[in-house]
Amino acid sequence: MNCIFCAIVAREADASVVHEDEAVLAFLDIRPFTPGHLLVIPKRHAAGLGTLDPEDAGAMFRVACTIGAALRTAPDVDGVNLLQADGVAAGQEVFHAHLHVIPRREGDGFGLRGPLPSMPPRAALDRTAAGIRALL
Repeated sequence: MNCIFCAIVAREADASVVHEDEAVLAFLDIRPFTPGHLLVIPKRHAAGLGTLDPEDAGAMFRVACTIGAALRTAPDVDGVNLLQADGVAAGQEVFHAHLHVIPRREGDGFGLRGPLPSMPPRAALDRTAAGIRALL
């Protein structure tokens, strides 16, 4: 396997580490959307959500929340986005599960863009919910 995030966990590749514990590693993104943008990854390799151990996912989210809350105390941080992209269509580029923690500042230019979605009728939402329940 040739995974850059696994190499970072093994200390075979450089990273600016912010947090480490037995389950996860958090480090600055080398292509940040905003200053302080970082990634929280499980130490155990998982290509995406389908193979991510639920305990590792919980550990990632707990650490991301802790870091996000700490970032919110900085005088120049107005908000925080947590973003997880799973699959090429979602924008995933490194196939080792990771959670982006993105500090936000007024006018930073980052954000989800697109037309405002319409509001489907409740019956359509209920059909979609039933379809998702069937997948579970």
